[in-house]
Amino acid sequence: MSEKTEDIAVALFGELFMADQLARNRVSKVLPKGMELSHFSVLNHLAGISEERTPAQLARSFHVTRGAMTNTLTKLEWAGHIHIRPDWDDARRKFIGISPSGRAARDLAVQAIAPLIGEVVQALGAERVRLVLPILREMRTRLEGEN
Repeated sequence: MSEKTEDIAVALFGELFMADQLARNRVSKVLPKGMELSHFSVLNHLAGISEERTPAQLARSFHVTRGAMTNTLTKLEWAGHIHIRPDWDDARRKFIGISPSGRAARDLAVQAIAPLIGEVVQALGAERVRLVLPILREMRTRLEGEN
């Protein structure tokens, strides 16, 4: 890799890391009381796929350890936002599904987040954001492939 390419790569990832940190911080502040970003992420994922997942599948989807996912799922179950049921064919496995309460909590969080992220898109311009999305998606899929 040439020195110029390395400089661009370092600048790109520096901006991505800072934008990620700032976005997480701002979004966390507007989430409903008691909801963490990890909780919202899992609820949003389950609401989007509308089917059950195992804890291991969720851990892989979020690139976290099973222990970290178990901690998040325990808090979500305690809040009544998810249902955890055994796999009737394999008692060692469990299935996770979003509850009506979880769907409502996710929808409330989206309502809180939408104005914040909408302001950013409006300031940047929707067309510019549309142009950068394919590049960001490709970066994500390339990085996922390296795990």
